Amino acid sequence: MTDKNLVTVRSDADLDRVCNLLEEDGAVVVEEFLDPDTREALWADLGPALEKFGYGDNDFSGHKTKRMSSLFARSRHMASVALHPLFLGAARRLIQQPVPVWFSGQQVNISPNVQVSATQVIQIWPDEGAQWLHRDDTSHLRPYPAPTTRLQVMVAMTDFTAENGATMTIPGSHRWDDERAPQRDEAVPAEMPAGSALIWLGGLYHGGGHNASTEPRTGLTLSYIAGNMRQEENQYLAVPMDVVREYPEELQRLLGYDVCPPFLGWYESSNPHTLLAERAG
Repeated sequence: MTDKNLVTVRSDADLDRVCNLLEEDGAVVVEEFLDPDTREALWADLGPALEKFGYGDNDFSGHKTKRMSSLFARSRHMASVALHPLFLGAARRLIQQPVPVWFSGQQVNISPNVQVSATQVIQIWPDEGAQWLHRDDTSHLRPYPAPTTRLQVMVAMTDFTAENGATMTIPGSHRWDDERAPQRDEAVPAEMPAGSALIWLGGLYHGGGHNASTEPRTGLTLSYIAGNMRQEENQYLAVPMDVVREYPEELQRLLGYDVCPPFLGWYESSNPHTLLAERAG
């Protein structure tokens, strides 16, 4: 196991410090990411639905792990996760990097926006083996080294311990090239109490841990990606438009009802956000 442990910060930590830690280590733990009332309200919405789901059927998804997605359709309290100032702030700071382009004979800098990529509750049951270490950026076949285009959060709905399968991470591995393979003895568990959260870059090697305890370990994960990349989970099918309308405008746009500069995702040459108002009327 590496001697490099993850840094833990308070939920009111300075955004600059959080971004610096992410760029240095590839991950950071935020304590009290959600207050107890919000976490309990989330679980009141999600827990009963998860009970109806079975285990996975492959080594990656897990043979004793339950997974449930479409979380924005299942609980309006997801807004507290998506709009958390450290998570969303870091996503915008790290992903929205300017790109020089030429328009009408002039060079200008244009930055992509960010959008929700995937949501999932992951519940690892006793005797589940450790997941193989991977990069979330693999979904987009990113060669490394590469700029940051994805940021992920895992909110601990139960305590995360080394014994019950806390997410394993290899600090600093987001800077590795594609020739270096991750080794399990390099990974450290993201131990944290319920309500805290692990935030990590899409290029960081990580994976679910082995649950050697007698109780399930439950986490809730959400990712942001650059607006010029395809969402991992199809949010337009996962979240009905009538449900999207119930969220604040900022979150509606984050769910994909927006144009990514300079002109990706338009509808009839207009911003798709206008559809939410038009069809509501």
